[in-house]
Amino acid sequence: MVVAILLSATAAALSASMAVAWWVQKRTGETGWIDVFWTFSLGLVAAAAALAPFDSVPWPQPRQTLVAVLVLLWSLRLGSHIVLRTRSAGDDPRYRHLIEQWGNNAGRILFLQLQIQAAVSLLLTLSVFLAAHNPEPGLRLQDVFGALVWLAGIVGAGVADSQLRQFRKNSAHGGGVCDVGLWRLSRHPNYFFEWLCWCAYPLIAIDLAGRYPYGWAALLAPACMYWLLTSVSGIPPLEDHMARTRGPAWETYRKRTSAFFPFWPGKQA
Repeated sequence: MVVAILLSATAAALSASMAVAWWVQKRTGETGWIDVFWTFSLGLVAAAAALAPFDSVPWPQPRQTLVAVLVLLWSLRLGSHIVLRTRSAGDDPRYRHLIEQWGNNAGRILFLQLQIQAAVSLLLTLSVFLAAHNPEPGLRLQDVFGALVWLAGIVGAGVADSQLRQFRKNSAHGGGVCDVGLWRLSRHPNYFFEWLCWCAYPLIAIDLAGRYPYGWAALLAPACMYWLLTSVSGIPPLEDHMARTRGPAWETYRKRTSAFFPFWPGKQA
């Protein structure tokens, strides 16, 4: 009963947040604010779910605190990065191109798409909740390993974003394709490392001894994030934009560089 109430409240909060994101982009004309709302709302709601009192155990448990800190720091880093990008550029070319394609139905379709995004966020929050409420007492070596995977993801994403920002600041690169540093290994290293952050939660949630079977459902986090990034709102619309604006330089880069996983031997389309 408690879990059902928590999930309902979480779903309502995420849905409301994306509705506000839709309204803000409509009023300002700047689609970049959509992902700002998504990132901060997901971080806050997931952290609240991680810290929610559950059963009769002392509160908060060390694992609850660890997981809440991880998801909040993820949200703060990514959200701050998107805020700065939006204040500079205003629009997100992925959303803008979709809105132009949808024509007169753009408002309604975008609203529905953002509500679908809220539903996926609910699955991400569930994974965070399952990790935080693993009933194993204390912190295990497995939890530390999960935190280290998260750390690798957060550092990698920060480095990738910084390299892209520095590349764009150089006027000599105007209109070019960033292929330096991590961007030489993957067309979207920032997406890869963001995905890696979400791999931490199943590592923390899963109990290999079988005493917490629910923990396996935390695999929804990396599965959902991979799907979003590679098939929905990440790579496909962004690469369409790059193909339109970068021309042959993008096609050459695309052919020689993995789309997602660094060093992947097969070049992903």
